[in-house]
Amino acid sequence: MAARINCSIQNSLWLLNPLNSKARTHFRNRLKFRQNLFSLSKGAMFCTCSTNNDKTNTDSTDPFVLTTPLYYVNAPPHMGSAYTTIAADAIARFQRLSGKKVVFVTGTDEHGEKIAAAAAACGSSPSEHCEVISQAYKTLWKDLDIAYDKFIRTTDPKHEEIVKEFYSRVLANGDIYKADYEGLYCINCEEYKDEKELLENHYCPIHLKPCVARKEDNYFFALSKYQKPLEETLTQNPDFVQPSFRLNEVQSWIKSGLRDFSISRASVDWGIPIPNDDKQTVYVWFDALLGYISALSENKDQPNLQTAVSSGWPASLHLIGKDILRFHAVYWPAMLMSAGLAIPKKVFGHGFLTKDGMKMGKSLGNTLEPNELVHNFGPDAVRYFFLKEVEFGNDGDYSEDRFINIVNAHLANTIGNLLNRTLGLLRKNCQSTLVVDSTIAAEGTAFKDNVEKLVENARFHYENLSLSSACEAVLEIGNAGNSYMDERAPWSLFKQGGAASETAAKDLVIILEAMRIIAVALSPVTPNLSWRIYEQIGYSKDQFNSATWSDTKWGGLKGGQVMAQPKPIFARIEQRAETEDGSEPAARQVEKNKGKPKAKAVAEA
Repeated sequence: MAARINCSIQNSLWLLNPLNSKARTHFRNRLKFRQNLFSLSKGAMFCTCSTNNDKTNTDSTDPFVLTTPLYYVNAPPHMGSAYTTIAADAIARFQRLSGKKVVFVTGTDEHGEKIAAAAAACGSSPSEHCEVISQAYKTLWKDLDIAYDKFIRTTDPKHEEIVKEFYSRVLANGDIYKADYEGLYCINCEEYKDEKELLENHYCPIHLKPCVARKEDNYFFALSKYQKPLEETLTQNPDFVQPSFRLNEVQSWIKSGLRDFSISRASVDWGIPIPNDDKQTVYVWFDALLGYISALSENKDQPNLQTAVSSGWPASLHLIGKDILRFHAVYWPAMLMSAGLAIPKKVFGHGFLTKDGMKMGKSLGNTLEPNELVHNFGPDAVRYFFLKEVEFGNDGDYSEDRFINIVNAHLANTIGNLLNRTLGLLRKNCQSTLVVDSTIAAEGTAFKDNVEKLVENARFHYENLSLSSACEAVLEIGNAGNSYMDERAPWSLFKQGGAASETAAKDLVIILEAMRIIAVALSPVTPNLSWRIYEQIGYSKDQFNSATWSDTKWGGLKGGQVMAQPKPIFARIEQRAETEDGSEPAARQVEKNKGKPKAKAVAEA
């Protein structure tokens, strides 16, 4: 069903004016809406153009502002939300290691009809419902070791003030008008759909639910006005949308012709009132997207747009799921241009998660609950698996068997076992004390050069958001350490005594230095595991917390340093085993693997 606009008498006269070039444009493209206050003044055009090429806030001293979406609180957090936030946390931690001042923003989107309906279904008020679900997000983020800096809720008073100011600024620029709209509406997407993009029987291709016919008297944003500026932005800055194949999607949307979109709802009470019409509330995207800016406003400040913007805008990176790419890469930049604000530096749209090769859904009974995963396996295992095994940007699949096999092989065996073997030999033969500096120990060995190369690879991949490849590079250091241990066989050299024993002691220093470097380089992904490594090689929590990426440089360990007593740093995960009644209990993380011949917690050298 095509969209239909019923304008006022004044609007009709405007359209019928044959001298009005805007009217001719309207009739050439009936899907574009009439702009009541369509102003293209020199001031407005200058503001928009200068925004596209804004070179401010690029100094190295400016903060690295990173955002996740503001998650919708119609339901508790799911694994898709957790995945985005885990990735954002790893990126934020790497940037902090690199010496950047980081502002990591996350939060919850708490307005709209779905939320009001969800609250009613639970017998609670919208505000009570939002409080419960918002707290559920905060609790999960704590359990997953998410170190965010700002948590914004769209029900926060400061957010409402900034939304109203932003709206007023766009209105003053002539980009908001009122009109009747009729079309097919997806309640889950909270947007009107073109019939051509829907499946059979008007089903939404994302939610696989039928769209409903809806007619409303709303306010609209003149998105069509920004067709050319958006095209120019993508041409001048092709890295704005990542991965690169997502850029093609965005360019295709823009080239197909931009339609003005509704920014208010007359039928929804649970929302921010429109400043110039208290009978309508601000629609989700003109509300939630502003959370990225309102989050930057300090609570002690009188909330206003300029103060918030001066605290770190534009964002360095918006991290989102691919299903909301259009809103972040098309709607949002146009809104910012209209308000005279800089657009984000980069928008990265990652893929979806599936389970056992199938799309997850409650109706299929195959949902993946993040709270359950963290409870069973711990945050490091969950963080590592999804960042290592899902190529960032593409879709990824979870299966419990694969999860257990990967985590046991990489964290318990390759990394954990290597540390335990080495510390065991050091305790037995050197009283847990390093005999020489790691720089001296590595003289004349190719191992040090190999580690340095892998560290540089990891840094490059972190910088380019290739998180899986960054994990792989760090894991290769562990593999190299295990190979070095097996080739050198220090346990045999110790038995020979004399010079051979001295060589073996140096070999242990070399391997432990590699472990120290692994701890720093993997800390964006597995912060707890990395701390346990650091602790076992004799460092304090303060020393770990103050580590930077420069600490991945070879030479940190010094002769005379005393290592801790060896103990497993990562407990292996038990494979599922059938119970007597034939049911399958959940796999769990254990200190020792009872009754299973595979992979002991500690492999003896």
